[in-house]
Amino acid sequence: MKTSKTIFPAAAISLLLSLSPAGVKAQHAAQAFSDKEAVAKMAKNFESPARDSMQQPGKVLLYLGDIRDKTIMDLGAATGYFSLKFAAAGARVIAADVSDAFQEYLQERITKDKIRNITTRKIPYDNPQLQDQEADLVFVANTYHHIEDRIVYFAKVKRGLKNGGCLVILDFFKARFTETVQAPAMAMRASVDEVVLELRQAGFQSFDVEVNLLPYQYIIKAR
Repeated sequence: MKTSKTIFPAAAISLLLSLSPAGVKAQHAAQAFSDKEAVAKMAKNFESPARDSMQQPGKVLLYLGDIRDKTIMDLGAATGYFSLKFAAAGARVIAADVSDAFQEYLQERITKDKIRNITTRKIPYDNPQLQDQEADLVFVANTYHHIEDRIVYFAKVKRGLKNGGCLVILDFFKARFTETVQAPAMAMRASVDEVVLELRQAGFQSFDVEVNLLPYQYIIKAR
């Protein structure tokens, strides 16, 4: 991958902090997404064509395969960028987030559009609050690198997966990009090797790693 100075605009900081579901210091929430009006303004960035170009959600959905009638927890759901797409594809979605303001924003969208297969779930920083064997899939996008005590946290995630269920991590390569990309600072990112090692210690035993599908991010599927 080509190297160059990473451009990290202020809008990206808000985006990435808002997507954090657990283990993030409390002041992040207070600063980034406690105000309802601020959340509404930030939502325009979260749902922007620029994010679509970077995130390429259509490819992510194809990667996940048929998710109809599967229970998916979207950890760090924020405004529902992925939750709404999962629901449209027929999944039963638990949209989890630490932010009351984001939960309220997403609930308003759910009510307005009469979406029946998304439920919101407010979670604390240190616990995904999954019931044992509750989810077929736990999806974590742009968030893994914010979580503290990840081994402990993802051991809880593993207990919440059904038999045959999986965890999917989507996050940024630990490399410098030549393009202007909304990505966290290099020191914040977790490499593929780091993620696999930590998840193994959390109890996951098999891993599928995809590094060619998306231009700036890897995908790790763990069981």
